[in-house]
Amino acid sequence: MYDEQQRPVPGPLAGFTVGVTAARRADELGALLQRRGAAVLHAPALRIVPLADDGELLAATKQLIDQAPDIVVATTAIGFRGWVEAADGWGLGEVLLDRLRQVELLARGPKVKGAVRAAGLTEEWSPSSESMAEVLDRLLEEGVEGRRIAVQLHGEPLPGFVEALRVAGAEVVGVPVYRWMPPEDIAPLDRLLEATVSRGLDAVTFTSAPAAVSLLSRAEDRGLLPELLAAFHHDVLPTCVGPVTALPLQAHGVDTVQPERFRLGPLVQLLCQELPGRARSLPIAGHRVEIRGHAVLVDGDLKPVPPAGMSLLRALSRRPGWVVARAELLRALPGAGRDEHAVETAMARLRTALGAPKLIQTVVKRGYRLALDPAADAKYADA
Repeated sequence: MYDEQQRPVPGPLAGFTVGVTAARRADELGALLQRRGAAVLHAPALRIVPLADDGELLAATKQLIDQAPDIVVATTAIGFRGWVEAADGWGLGEVLLDRLRQVELLARGPKVKGAVRAAGLTEEWSPSSESMAEVLDRLLEEGVEGRRIAVQLHGEPLPGFVEALRVAGAEVVGVPVYRWMPPEDIAPLDRLLEATVSRGLDAVTFTSAPAAVSLLSRAEDRGLLPELLAAFHHDVLPTCVGPVTALPLQAHGVDTVQPERFRLGPLVQLLCQELPGRARSLPIAGHRVEIRGHAVLVDGDLKPVPPAGMSLLRALSRRPGWVVARAELLRALPGAGRDEHAVETAMARLRTALGAPKLIQTVVKRGYRLALDPAADAKYADA
């Protein structure tokens, strides 16, 4: 898109850096974010291990074929397809499908319903919300005492779901179609963890609960869990695709944001609303300046700024219009040491990057200040 002067209009996520922890569909999520201007740091927090050769899945499949359940709950499209494909590989595919045609088949949401129908089956019911809580409510309302229920597991615990069914008198059989495992290469996850702790990211996205568990566990292993939680509490926005995904973070007291519809598109749209809303916007020297993660919008033009410059700008913007001493700015510079000349060097580069030198004023023998417009100056002075 272009403005009236035919200048490109920055995307809603321009200037922000977003971490992606997904193992599956990460390219799709990354492309959606980049299309809206974000820089993306991808670090798969886990890997999916199919269980086509796993004795546990084979045993569960044979058990269900030999002793039909009353109800089967399909929870994920990829998991249901993987189960049918594994059964085909064992020569049990048609027998399994015949058995599933004889039971009450529930599908958690439209995507799972699509996988069920692609296998030539018809679901008895599917919630539009994709909520396992809604599936549980339906089962409990129907009454499950003495009934045998097979639940296709999807690599992560279903908090309270299986327990509630058993308390209500059901016999629950788990069908473990695939497992989540730590990534084979842990280095990208470590880089994402360090970037989060150092506030190099503006948001981290989670599309599964195991990914959240994996990042939290890695942080704990490295002694960085308190720093990670502090980052999520104050500066880095944890964004989850849905409430089940958010549970491991909530267990650590971390508030997350989630879209109303549990899809990648709405997740990205949510970030397009949340991140610009968190950016600091100030009227400075006749310009509108919006301070984002790794860049600044000056009158709508995106100005990439080096990390040292962003550190200085954030320090100045905490008290807009007030003089900030060189010594204080030096402390804000990462790894600057004790030489205040480093502040002058970083400040010169910052002014060059902003393209408007008068945004930041030098106050002789005292420090620097943002040249806040007079009306705004009075407003911030009163605050």
